[in-house]
Amino acid sequence: MALNKEIWLSDIQENFYPDDSFAVKSVDDSAFVNYHTVHIPNAGAPSKVQINRSKVPADVTKCTDNDLTYDLDELTTDPIYIPHIETVELSYDKRNSVLANDREALRSNAQQNLLYKWFTGGNIVKTSGEARDAHTSGTASGKRKKVTKDDILELMILFNKDNVAKDGRYLLLDSVMYSDLIADLSEKELWAFQNSADTEKGILGQLFSFHIMERSQVLRMAADGNTLLEWEKDAVVGECAAGLAWQEQCVSRAQGEVKMFDSMDNPQYYGDIYSFLMRSGGKYRRYDKKGVAALVEAAG
Repeated sequence: MALNKEIWLSDIQENFYPDDSFAVKSVDDSAFVNYHTVHIPNAGAPSKVQINRSKVPADVTKCTDNDLTYDLDELTTDPIYIPHIETVELSYDKRNSVLANDREALRSNAQQNLLYKWFTGGNIVKTSGEARDAHTSGTASGKRKKVTKDDILELMILFNKDNVAKDGRYLLLDSVMYSDLIADLSEKELWAFQNSADTEKGILGQLFSFHIMERSQVLRMAADGNTLLEWEKDAVVGECAAGLAWQEQCVSRAQGEVKMFDSMDNPQYYGDIYSFLMRSGGKYRRYDKKGVAALVEAAG
């Protein structure tokens, strides 16, 4: 009787993770990652200016500063068990695969959490293009308006009106919203956009003072276009996608190293147990939330 041969390849196909290069485009507070709370003092309103003052002595006022704070989060993975038999019989290195994937999953969740911290309400610009299908989840239904170059122009006008520095402006779009924008550019505009790219830094091009970046998912909002929804929560009727625009001095990140815990040769499990921990946090840095805005899909 003939036998069917089987072979296990020595390499395992690993998981994919989103591009998180956006996170470094911010003020780095990581030196304080082991503190519970980080304080960001905000200067109070400047004194009034008068031309050709006629009254002396002038009225004296007190400057009141604002105290903006954020707390650090502790992210942990579920412990994972690797039986001893899988470390000796498999043709690929399962331990290295498990450890690498759990580290990346932890970092990816920390960066997604950072986006939630950077936008907790504030400036919003709505998309204005043609209608297309919703894409935030498999159960999302209805139509949403596409991103257009005019929407990026509106973001620029908003930042300019708020006197936000023109250097260090970024706009992070999800994959569908980014494709909307690319499709809206003329051939000449697309050429200029692509020639301003810096792919090593994750920048796909520049448009209206913003460095454009892309991530598989960014933010999602409830149907009201204002309420932030975490991706881990169930889909809701009318939810819509959102991109995030910011100036790098207007947001903070504090991220620690990934710490591994292990129980090698555990006598109860006859194998090894691992888990990971990472401290992470961040926030917008200005009390008035200037320099941060969401680009939210409007209902089609």
